[in-house]
Amino acid sequence: MKPDYSARSAELYADTANPVLPKVDMVLDLKRVALVVIDPQVDVMSPQGKAWPAVGESVTENNLVPNLIELFAAAKKAGVVVAVSPHYYYCWDHHWRWQAPLEKFQHDAGVFDRRGPYAVEGFRGSGADFLEAFKPYIEDGETIVCSPHKLYGPQANDLKLQLGKRGISQVILAGMLANMCVESHMRDLLEAGFEVAVVRDAVAAPKLPDGDGYLAALINYRYMANGVWSADETVRRLAGAS
Repeated sequence: MKPDYSARSAELYADTANPVLPKVDMVLDLKRVALVVIDPQVDVMSPQGKAWPAVGESVTENNLVPNLIELFAAAKKAGVVVAVSPHYYYCWDHHWRWQAPLEKFQHDAGVFDRRGPYAVEGFRGSGADFLEAFKPYIEDGETIVCSPHKLYGPQANDLKLQLGKRGISQVILAGMLANMCVESHMRDLLEAGFEVAVVRDAVAAPKLPDGDGYLAALINYRYMANGVWSADETVRRLAGAS
């Protein structure tokens, strides 16, 4: 069952009753909008994933996987561009001489590990693979599967090139982790001149003693994104846009 944000008004994730920031909106144009899904992979979205102990509560609370399936289906039905920005670590990535805390966690746990960019042995069904439920949408021969991002943002992959070559100037963002890769993609795309909306219940993040990553992300989305929508609202907007 999907979270009912109106019934959770007393919780930290509820929208501010009287926000100071002005209301803005992003009016979808199907000819120039893309759905971009970040890290739709087993390690961060499945109970079998290596990062599940850290992110599972948020993934479950936000009904993330069913919401992403709805977004994939709605985007395909609307005929808009769909792109995936995956996260892979190859053997040589484990020889970096310095790392930040989340990098070290991922490297130590083997999150997103692959033998190499051309090696498929052991990849299917691994933590780096896409969830089976997403594969009909991702592996349809139409979805753009970008080269991997290595830290958090798309600066090191070909996402912006692919979107630019399709005439895309609006992006709907979803995926993982809300406060790291999703937020970093949002920031970089905004700086590059894209309009960006984030789907608030199609993202999730760790909830640790160090801090609530989902709340941190949501606060920053409210400050910076051109839209912060629910999955249901996003589906309606895709269906009603022209």
